[in-house]
Amino acid sequence: MNAVFVCFTGTGSTKMVCEAAAEAFRAQGGDARIELLRADRPAPDLSDADRLIVAFPVHGFNAPAPVLRYLKSLPASDGGVAYLLRTSGEPLSLNDAAVLAPARMLRKKGWRVAGDLHYVMPYNIIFRHSDGMASRMWRAVLARIARDAACIAAGEGSLPAVGLWGRTVSAVCRIEHPAAPLIGRGFRVTQACIGCGLCARSCPQGNIRMEGGMPVFGGSCAICMACAFGCPKDAVRTGILNGWRVNGGYDFGAPPASDREVCAYCRQSYLRYYHRAEEDTRRTESLTDGA
Repeated sequence: MNAVFVCFTGTGSTKMVCEAAAEAFRAQGGDARIELLRADRPAPDLSDADRLIVAFPVHGFNAPAPVLRYLKSLPASDGGVAYLLRTSGEPLSLNDAAVLAPARMLRKKGWRVAGDLHYVMPYNIIFRHSDGMASRMWRAVLARIARDAACIAAGEGSLPAVGLWGRTVSAVCRIEHPAAPLIGRGFRVTQACIGCGLCARSCPQGNIRMEGGMPVFGGSCAICMACAFGCPKDAVRTGILNGWRVNGGYDFGAPPASDREVCAYCRQSYLRYYHRAEEDTRRTESLTDGA
């Protein structure tokens, strides 16, 4: 059985989860590959896909615009099995609304959307999580990934129920899709820029070109924040979003945050998410020890 992960990622968190899921799928005897959804690459070939996993970070309680454009152009399927895999910076149920449009579009193309997999990964915009929070998030991913890979192989799963409030908030926040290219035109670099070109190479939209050794921002930004997050000199300024700028990678190998060290923002939601994942780990270890 072959699983194809079609992944839109900016700063790499969603790709990290896909890599872990693909490894777990292979460990169970399947084949898996990851195809990055980028403007400089052709659309992935799905002719050998027994399972299609569409992976993306949640943007404002929605799937990013490039993901929806890809799904709109997706070839029709005769009952293929698809999953949604999404990452978000917080474990709020409002993020469940991000599955609505992708699931609907996949069904229109003839795919059976068998399930949704949601993982929490640290913010690349709004504020910076501690490395301890990032480490505990990653442990939660690893605690769930083998079970979720087994569900993909079996064609099992479910989609979240999204109520009126979630649908309303998602619809309002969808303004990001037309606004992102306009906001991205306001991105600039400071004199700290060394002209390394990393921002241009990392942009999945091909929105940044180098002119005279300096980056120039175009009109196809998706606000993935790869440019600002990955800049080695923290030289990218993100226009009206600059107050939410986050720069620099996380140490996922740091000592995980204790319950007491979990941030005040959405504290109870994070704790419930962590505790569920950790209970899964304890249950699996118990079954293994008793085998």
